[in-house]
Amino acid sequence: MKAKKVIGYVATMVLVLSVIGVLVFKFYEYKAFKTIKTSTSSVSNKINQQKPFSVLLLGVDTGSDGRIDRGLSDSMMVATLNPRTKQTLLYSVPRDSLAEIKTNHAKKDVQKVNAAYEIGKAPVAKKTVSAFLGMPLDYSVTIDMGALKELVDFVGGVTVKTDIVVSFDGQTIPNGTHHLNGEKALAYTRMRYQDPRGDYGRQLRQQEVLMQIVHKLQSPQYMFRIPTLMNKLGSHISTDLTTQQIEKLISHYHQCTKHVVTKQLVGREAWINGSSYQVIDTANLQSASDQLRKNLGLTSKKLHNTETKLNELNTDFFSNLNSTTYNTAGLDTTYYTDNTY
Repeated sequence: MKAKKVIGYVATMVLVLSVIGVLVFKFYEYKAFKTIKTSTSSVSNKINQQKPFSVLLLGVDTGSDGRIDRGLSDSMMVATLNPRTKQTLLYSVPRDSLAEIKTNHAKKDVQKVNAAYEIGKAPVAKKTVSAFLGMPLDYSVTIDMGALKELVDFVGGVTVKTDIVVSFDGQTIPNGTHHLNGEKALAYTRMRYQDPRGDYGRQLRQQEVLMQIVHKLQSPQYMFRIPTLMNKLGSHISTDLTTQQIEKLISHYHQCTKHVVTKQLVGREAWINGSSYQVIDTANLQSASDQLRKNLGLTSKKLHNTETKLNELNTDFFSNLNSTTYNTAGLDTTYYTDNTY
């Protein structure tokens, strides 16, 4: 993965989190967060006990164009918050990372990591990323694409400048400067394949739109209308946090936002069965695991999962920088039993 592409991905996710952060605090202030789809029972007591905790953030490609199917998780990030050190660590996970999808099937299912959400929604995505990084994942938050449309319309649209023609889903934005409503902005941020810069170009467009949203949300004229937005935006957000845990999260962990460190997993392109994947080498996986566990107050633990086993079987791929061939044929058909994180 090119360095600029990684930077673009992380910057986009940080902007998304900034928007959500502003809105979550307003949810609390106006007691309007009940519109979010929360859990009726606790999946973890970490927040209740004011301990360090982890959360999987999922941005899914539903909620727009009338789509009601599960979709894929186009954006994935693991966040760990430590109220003792007052630090938040955010680690981005490339959507095309090769990973074992953690289902209950006897045979291993190795796909792109973003397929986990389509197969079993957030619970399977949590299990998959947890095993992938060798760390516990306590909670999850899912945001669908319809949220972006609502945000853009809420702030009265955004002005963009493009040097290419962006055409997607029946919407065309010619090159030049244009003021876009939510529907057009959604199309503007989704087009990827026609952009000569590929996903990197799409990420730059996402940044352009999100930066304007963050800036406009600071204006008093939008602040007092936050409750109205919350009633609309809540249906686009779901989480296994309870309402009470959201309250505790804001009251006991808000200082974790003072020191936010962003990291990313960097992959290498490989072709498997005719599809392009990002393969993360074992050293990068281990480093991410060590840092995330440290912020949770856990000791390091050597990774021994399907991904590291496959890497061991593909020494030629890693020794030859020009190789794009990665072999999964040597994979056994039994799960590892080491699930203690």
